[in-house]
Amino acid sequence: MPKRVDHAERRTEIAEALVRVAGRRGLHAVGMRDVAAEAGVSLRLVQYYFETKEKLLLYGLEHLAGKFGERLATRVRAAGDGPGPRATVEALLMTALPTDEESRTFHHLYTSYAVLAVTDRTLAAQPFIRNPDAAEGALAAVLRQAQAADLLRPGVDAHLAAAGLLAMSAGLGTSVLVGQRSPESAAAVLEDQLNRVFRAADAGG
Repeated sequence: MPKRVDHAERRTEIAEALVRVAGRRGLHAVGMRDVAAEAGVSLRLVQYYFETKEKLLLYGLEHLAGKFGERLATRVRAAGDGPGPRATVEALLMTALPTDEESRTFHHLYTSYAVLAVTDRTLAAQPFIRNPDAAEGALAAVLRQAQAADLLRPGVDAHLAAAGLLAMSAGLGTSVLVGQRSPESAAAVLEDQLNRVFRAADAGG
């Protein structure tokens, strides 16, 4: 009896091959043939599942986003039972920093995709992030909860603070990726900014 093919698993294997080869060579230099070779499958099979390079890239990014969510959940759990708002916010921002191979690849490929989409009309037509405001909305919600509990400094706007923290995290991630600053230095900058958002009494999370 022929072995039943798990299509979701096969798509994931191809996406992981894309991540590996793109991490080594750069997203701009990766073709579907390269991904097929990395995955140990035929080019025709990659084309069967994804049709175009753009669809393959988008699926690869969605796969990375899923991995990011898993890393974030692990970090939040490590903060203990029922972590406070600051610990939750810090977990989100620190997970996004490229401090190891997996997080460096995540930041590298996301940044590369955004840059390519600026000049590639086909890529630009794809949704870079299915819900671009999701992270900002989630972070703002945590900050509003903290504000209701009187954990934020006076005058802090939860929505603006969320946008600013995410923008800072992205910029710091790039600075770490290119060697401008160390992960420790980036973490110190984030810590300083959190001290400006949260009251000192909540410094422990």
